[in-house]
Amino acid sequence: MKKLVYGSVAALGLGFAPAAWAMDDVTLQLKWVTQAQFAGYYVALENGFYEEENLNVTIRAGGPDIAPPQVIAGGGADVIVEWMPAALAARENGLPLVNIAQPFKSSGMMLTCLAETGITGPEDFPGRTLGVWFFGNEYPFLSWMSTLGIPTEGGPDGVEVLRQGFNVDPLLQRQADCISTMTYNEYWQVIDAGISEDELVTFKYEDQGVATLEDGLYVLESNLEDPAFVDKMARFVRASMRGWEWAQENVEDAAMIVLEYDDTGAQTEEHQIRMMGEVAKLIEGSNGTLDMDDFERTVATLLGGGSDPVITSTPVGATTSAVTDAAFN
Repeated sequence: MKKLVYGSVAALGLGFAPAAWAMDDVTLQLKWVTQAQFAGYYVALENGFYEEENLNVTIRAGGPDIAPPQVIAGGGADVIVEWMPAALAARENGLPLVNIAQPFKSSGMMLTCLAETGITGPEDFPGRTLGVWFFGNEYPFLSWMSTLGIPTEGGPDGVEVLRQGFNVDPLLQRQADCISTMTYNEYWQVIDAGISEDELVTFKYEDQGVATLEDGLYVLESNLEDPAFVDKMARFVRASMRGWEWAQENVEDAAMIVLEYDDTGAQTEEHQIRMMGEVAKLIEGSNGTLDMDDFERTVATLLGGGSDPVITSTPVGATTSAVTDAAFN
């Protein structure tokens, strides 16, 4: 498979690989299945950007039963793609994750509702059933509800939380008034299922002032004590951001690369091209370096909202610029 090619190019060309040319292995654990949400990494692999940085990168797809923090805690990855709320919650609970780069600048998370329910604003949420992703994805939603002062245990003054699977069935089957969607994925699944845009009401988390950072790169804090690891991650981030830049400029080609690496055959060309176009909007304005204003906004959101915040204190040591400084300066 193509995933194995780049680590062995030098050996194939010369019959042996001198020690000085030995490739550094990196395993990346994705947050979800192979799709254009992660196009930059697949582009960097396919186009040889990692190889040019002397890296042999293995990309592991995620899935509904795969939690990236658990994978890295168990030694199954060097670096993971994770949303900041989940990463900071994991850190507070004892897993010392550190953000080393932030490719995604904007949030793609939305709550998508059927217009027929009569919901026109957040003030209409009490008494409704809302579909929410869990496994760490629930934190932005819980922060939002806390900010609004809406309980999540049901009742006339609260919302009934439906543990949403990673599909849009609860909306299609009228099991929920609203469901969690991403601008680049599930929202379009609803459209493709035959519900028109004018039959939907959407609430982008960013528009509600509760947007939190998504799809950052995280490593274990202890590994950052090793200068060789920092150097390896700097090369990885530099090549990955080259992949993202290329994907932004070549949307259709990037989508085709993603499809080549999709072993399930479940993705369609139309959906991946559309997804890549939407993801490109979320990357816009980022060179991979974490904007500390965005970090502080995320922390404030997670700390806010009443008696049950996602995190209970401002995180210390949860980010580092050492990797991006080495990568881009």
